[in-house]
Amino acid sequence: SLSLVTPVWNRGTSGIRGLSKAVDPEGSQRKGRTLLQFLTDRFYDVEAVREYLLRKQVLKVQKKNRSVTYIKERYGPYVAGAYFVLKLGGSVKFRDREWMRADERGLSSLEFRKLQEVPLEAVDASGCAINYQGLDNLLALKELQSLSLRRCPHLDDWCLGRLYQLADSLQELSLAGCPRISERGLACLHHLQNLRRLDISDLPAVSNPGLTQILVEEMLPHCEVLGADWAQGLKVGPEEQSQDAPGSPIPA
Repeated sequence: SLSLVTPVWNRGTSGIRGLSKAVDPEGSQRKGRTLLQFLTDRFYDVEAVREYLLRKQVLKVQKKNRSVTYIKERYGPYVAGAYFVLKLGGSVKFRDREWMRADERGLSSLEFRKLQEVPLEAVDASGCAINYQGLDNLLALKELQSLSLRRCPHLDDWCLGRLYQLADSLQELSLAGCPRISERGLACLHHLQNLRRLDISDLPAVSNPGLTQILVEEMLPHCEVLGADWAQGLKVGPEEQSQDAPGSPIPA
């Protein structure tokens, strides 16, 4: 189960009520046993089952990306942003602190009262189910310098259109391996003129990686852009093809 605790001076721990709920293992098993019977009673064809499971998946992602307003009001935007990322399985770094991430027992212990005024400067949400709605929990981090969104399956072009709100502080951004990001989304990054490092490698929705990288480099002249080789995806003209063909004569 997910739980957040904070150390106290007597070396004990005190739970933060309302941040998470315990999951009953026996209840989960009972739910699993009744799922097949529920599907059998409710659906009569494979397509109906597929649509139902898809809706359930969408609702699950939306639930994970709810705004943690109650934590923000009590502990401030830094702790709220950290809680959101850790809950999704990512890691965070407060200024002058070590990296924190969730452990096997749940969320990492955070000294909330001491961290309320400490800026959150780095977030690694690689592989997390963050979406457009979930970005609300990160856009309030006005001192955020490094953001990794590698392999986030629900991150799309619309999400990139919101990152301009971090333009004053963001210096490093990784979007590598995100399947739903295309050239249109990358064009929105022109607001991030303080970027010094950008990773746009392995983006399957980008039709011409080499040309796209050239355009991004022109758009962000002070940023190191990591991605495809500049020639990847460029079409070779007839003259170049004939010269490279096997058996072609070598020019004198």
